Amino acid sequence: MKVFISLLAIVALVSCEVYFKEDFQDADWEKRWVKSTHDADKLGEWKWTAGKLGDPEIGKGIQTSQDAKFYAISSKFDKSVSNEGKDLVVQLQVRHEQKIDCGGGYLKLFPSTLKLEDLNGESSYNIMFGPDICGYSTKKVHVIFNYKGKNLLTKKTIPCKDDEISNVYTLVLRPDNTYEVYINLEKKESGTLEEDWDFLAPKKIKDPQAKKPEDWDDKEKIDDPNDKKPEDWDKPQHIPDPAAKKPDDWDEDIDGEWEAPMIDNPDYKGEWSPKQIDNPNYKGQWVHPEIDNPDYDSDDKLYLYKDIGAVGIDIWQVKSGTIFDNFYMR
Repeated sequence: MKVFISLLAIVALVSCEVYFKEDFQDADWEKRWVKSTHDADKLGEWKWTAGKLGDPEIGKGIQTSQDAKFYAISSKFDKSVSNEGKDLVVQLQVRHEQKIDCGGGYLKLFPSTLKLEDLNGESSYNIMFGPDICGYSTKKVHVIFNYKGKNLLTKKTIPCKDDEISNVYTLVLRPDNTYEVYINLEKKESGTLEEDWDFLAPKKIKDPQAKKPEDWDDKEKIDDPNDKKPEDWDKPQHIPDPAAKKPDDWDEDIDGEWEAPMIDNPDYKGEWSPKQIDNPNYKGQWVHPEIDNPDYDSDDKLYLYKDIGAVGIDIWQVKSGTIFDNFYMR
């Protein structure tokens, strides 16, 4: 399944520049992609295949082939590009044929300075995007942005697909500092960068000079001072069973003094507590007043990457078999 045309449903492609496109249709893909040699003994091998479900003529991609291995492979753009003032679209197709239990299915966009043969988990990247699955607890789409040297994870949880068919993941990053995430052309999440990531310090902070008044009463209910415990309230929780009889063959010299077994007391009422009434002095929950944060510094270019020059896969997989295909950036 070739899906580049699917972007027409998301963004207008008139006069747009395609930065990178890869459909792995020919055997020369290995000339365009470089396998990392960093810690080579820990890296798994890639297979060029359509897999079990793909069309062998037009459906090939690259597949992880060894269990419990790291995978690191990357390719350069024809030139370094910037998304300044433009929408950036990032798309990839992922198929977990192996019914993946734990492993990544995401890509990373890198600066043009990336040394492809040394790609590893510590390589600095601009954007990380795509599905990640591990057990039942982690099944999400990563959208991670590097900002001033820090990798920022989204505050939102975007569920990913965990089936065994091809799924297309698309990220749209816009110059108004908004974003959209699509799976199979269906919008799954959107919003603003400032609200959904911790790019900036908060606009407001709690006033460090403000203190809750000592006489502030935030108890909504209080004990009724007129409510008194009934005189007959206190009863033991357990009592001797009145129906129990000492066995005829009980020998106190041998068995000791006989005691009836204990049973729950039907008259036991539990611990007494007074009724609750509205507190006449209740002032509500105290809210800490906020002030403008002196450390807040707005940035209208959170979206901006001035140097995007490579795309790569840098993942770990417990069970191999994932096929990557149809990389597209514009």
